Amino acid sequence: MSDRLERLLAAAVPEVCPAAVALIAAHGTVTAAAAVGELVRYADAEPATGSDAGPGAPGTLAADRPPAHRDSVFDLASVSKLCTTTVVLSLTEEGLLDLDEPVRSWLPGADPRITLRRLLTHTAGLTPTRRIDLELPQAGPDERMAAMVTTPVTGPVGGPYLYSDVGMVMAGRIAELAASAPLDVLVRARITDVLDLSGTGYRPVGGGGRVERVAATEFKPERPGPGCVRGEVHDETAHALGGVAGHAGLFAPADDLLAFGEALRVGGGAMLSPSSVAEMTRDQGAEGAAFRHGLGVRIGDPGIVGPLSGAYGHSGFTGTSLVVDPARGLTVVLLTNAVHPVRGRPGMRELRCAVAAEALRHVA
Repeated sequence: MSDRLERLLAAAVPEVCPAAVALIAAHGTVTAAAAVGELVRYADAEPATGSDAGPGAPGTLAADRPPAHRDSVFDLASVSKLCTTTVVLSLTEEGLLDLDEPVRSWLPGADPRITLRRLLTHTAGLTPTRRIDLELPQAGPDERMAAMVTTPVTGPVGGPYLYSDVGMVMAGRIAELAASAPLDVLVRARITDVLDLSGTGYRPVGGGGRVERVAATEFKPERPGPGCVRGEVHDETAHALGGVAGHAGLFAPADDLLAFGEALRVGGGAMLSPSSVAEMTRDQGAEGAAFRHGLGVRIGDPGIVGPLSGAYGHSGFTGTSLVVDPARGLTVVLLTNAVHPVRGRPGMRELRCAVAAEALRHVA
């Protein structure tokens, strides 16, 4: 069935995304895998001309266009929130955190109504985003983080649902304070080392990784260096915070993300207890969303699960998604760089749902 999956991705490349890698696992066995397209297709965001540009090409074609492979590394964007949530839950298992304790015990001055549960369900009344890089252009990551975690409540606390990167930044910072360790160290110690995910981490190039494996994202002329962003986080806020933040920043290849999803599917494996996974994936009663919400995960999100009703997971702005369907024994990974070289290209929702629909064919 890999041929069907490959044709599905090929129909979306390069119009929807320049590169796409997808994996489908049924009951722990990879039943389909495909990698299509180019990790770097464009050199900039200037509309291309010429016979090889193609209709509506969003940028000048790069001279060197390396192909995508199954082990290529992609910026996960908001799929990173699943790992932040996992770290928080692992700390609650050890009694270092309490989901229902006011976060002001860790963040003095925080609204007393804010709890970790409300941060992880996006019901803390916090603004969706905060461009701390524009607010504090000359500040360093530590000063910017100090400002981020003092973001005031501007909406109703307790609901309705209001998706907030700011809330997940706070959750990541609270985990750091509770464990006396940086978030990247916590993710490594509690997730990637435990599951042997050697290709997953923050700041892949700055950490000694190989840039040639990494998919390029958006062309950002304000960043130093020529060409499109590659090997550093696309998200502006995560970048301003030094590349490590609770809402974004992780990079991974498809097999690593699949292994993470599989660990959740079977009840946490060596990473979390079954009771923590059950709480993570339980409908927490957040109102006002187009899906149900667990702790850090979306349940039945129509934008990613397609016909896999009841499945849970998350999507990422760069064009990534992880879907876990315990009832059917499925785990589905889709990694793309749909923001390369510009954001706002149509068709990503349709591609995610088409891959999920293909996964349904793999149910025995």
